Amino acid sequence: MTANAAIATIKRGRKFDQVLEGARTVFLRDGFEGASVDDIAAEAGVSKATLYAYFPDKRMLFIEVAKGECQRQADEAEALVTLTAPPQMVLPVAARKIVDFFLSDFGRSTFRICVAEAERFPELGQEFYATGPGLLNERISAYLTGAVERGELVIEDIPLAAAQFAELCKADIFPCVCFGIKREFSVDDRNRVAMGAVEMFLARYGVK
Repeated sequence: MTANAAIATIKRGRKFDQVLEGARTVFLRDGFEGASVDDIAAEAGVSKATLYAYFPDKRMLFIEVAKGECQRQADEAEALVTLTAPPQMVLPVAARKIVDFFLSDFGRSTFRICVAEAERFPELGQEFYATGPGLLNERISAYLTGAVERGELVIEDIPLAAAQFAELCKADIFPCVCFGIKREFSVDDRNRVAMGAVEMFLARYGVK
């Protein structure tokens, strides 16, 4: 089955959102590998036949849940970027949200499955990027544009700066997570990375 065919077989119906919410609960609790279709159907309060009527396999269900989770994270970020508070107030909060998402079980599972399937199903990787990193870049760019217009930051290439900020929030933790070197990070660990990202970003783009 090609990716386009698989995507086309996802059907929406009366219990579609119910299935997604049940899947989200199980994926967050058990991860992708640990989640079973039986557990998802039970959590959603539907039969396996109903679940399969909407989604042909667990991978496609996971991708749909991941897209929704990325949208939720982006909507939370948008509540920040629509503010006119100065970067010294907004960026630390945004940085912690980015760090926390990357370190969450769901964030790690989402990244791994999308990377693993991206070569065989490139459309899935492209779609996840658009609803995840790409959407995050757009939301941060929107805030940075306003900060530049208010004279709070000096940035020539705003999309690049937004991408740099997100990458700074992954420093010293994301490689450790990807390679399984370290799985647990304390609040101090998270704050250290988030504030380091903000300080370096403002050192580059802050008004001198």
